[in-house]
Amino acid sequence: MNDGGGTLAAGSQGRKSGPLGTALVIIPTYNEAENIKAIVGRVRKAVPEAHVLVADDNSPDGTGKLADELAAADDHVQVLHRKGKEGLGAAYLAGFRWGMEHGYGVLVEMDADGSHQPEELPRLLTALKGADLVLGSRWVPGGRVVNWPKSREFISRGGSLYSRMALDLPLRDITGGFRAFRRETLEGLGLEEVASQGYCFQVDLARRAVKAGYHVVEVPITFVERELGDSKMSKDILVEALWRVTAWGVGERVGKVLGRADDNKPGRPRAGKGVPAEEPVRETTADAGRSEP
Repeated sequence: MNDGGGTLAAGSQGRKSGPLGTALVIIPTYNEAENIKAIVGRVRKAVPEAHVLVADDNSPDGTGKLADELAAADDHVQVLHRKGKEGLGAAYLAGFRWGMEHGYGVLVEMDADGSHQPEELPRLLTALKGADLVLGSRWVPGGRVVNWPKSREFISRGGSLYSRMALDLPLRDITGGFRAFRRETLEGLGLEEVASQGYCFQVDLARRAVKAGYHVVEVPITFVERELGDSKMSKDILVEALWRVTAWGVGERVGKVLGRADDNKPGRPRAGKGVPAEEPVRETTADAGRSEP
């Protein structure tokens, strides 16, 4: 279904416009004591009207205590203390639930280590005025990475390419973790069914948004490798992402052959082709502390 202004999702009002509501920037943390004060301060300076939720997985290095100190001094900062390290996906899902329960209109994913630059958040929020979901993309024109070895870039580009082909998605940076969602978009993604953790969580949400017919836009960002603290990347995280993406892709293709895929259901809206967004925005229909490979 199309109203001439964008693709509509089943059961939704389609692409939104007008005021977005207050934004909540969710920052998952595990042992980010060296980074938490700086990243929260940069968010508050870049978008003063936004609120920040630090979702801490009981960091043994005292990150949660430092976050409490920030919250005590600033009523725009909140802390969600979790019982232990349960993975990136669980941390974001808890943050999403908290934000929606407290009435926020926009929910943002952002790394704690400074790799996602808060100064670029206004670009994502501007693009969200004409979209349902905005992805900060390293692999569209204007996007780039800083201080990455070629081997790391190869893995990241390869992961996005494989996911795009396996899942038939019109997105360039599917594994990226700098994102802005409208509340209504998250409510329509079936978050209660999301089981993936680690970096695969990002692929899962992107594919759900596109397959549901939501209007997705990619805007270029500069991704800067962390200078302080330890990366949460591991071989197990990459293996999980590979097998889950493969299983999803095979399942969708088998479903289409058998006539049971969601995309074949009568009345199910189809996502349009994806292109990056840059000034002016060109539209696309379509562990904790670090959210992408």
